[in-house]
Amino acid sequence: MEKTNVMRILDQKKINYKAICYDNSIVDGLKIASILNENPNHVFKTLVTVANTKEYYVFIISVAHELDLKKCAKVAAVKSIEMIKQKELLPLTGYIHGGCSPIGMKKAFKTFIDAEALNYDTIFISAGKVGRQIEICPSDLLKIMNIKIADIKTS
Repeated sequence: MEKTNVMRILDQKKINYKAICYDNSIVDGLKIASILNENPNHVFKTLVTVANTKEYYVFIISVAHELDLKKCAKVAAVKSIEMIKQKELLPLTGYIHGGCSPIGMKKAFKTFIDAEALNYDTIFISAGKVGRQIEICPSDLLKIMNIKIADIKTS
């Protein structure tokens, strides 16, 4: 399997992970969880937002849930937050829709992960390409990135 930038970064930092490959025509998180034969609560998506201050924020939540934008604005200490437009994703992060990983973005944005992630020994996140996931310990993710833990999903 060809390594992605995400995998190279993890190798460089000596972080253990397991790489998984699947059909790269699938971008729906729940379908990906099903293909991986995993509980959707263990499979996480990376969402990029913009605040009323024009700052960008990254949120990582399980594919089983939706992002609560009010909670996100509160933890980011801004008035309001909204999802960025899909066409803005690649120039901003270097990733396309369905292949966006919190690891290895063009710039380091303030990043939050839903507290639920810490309930699991490992979680799945995008490896930076559609059709690629990595299984990683949430604690390792916190070790290599400046990620804050917060309750950011809808109830």
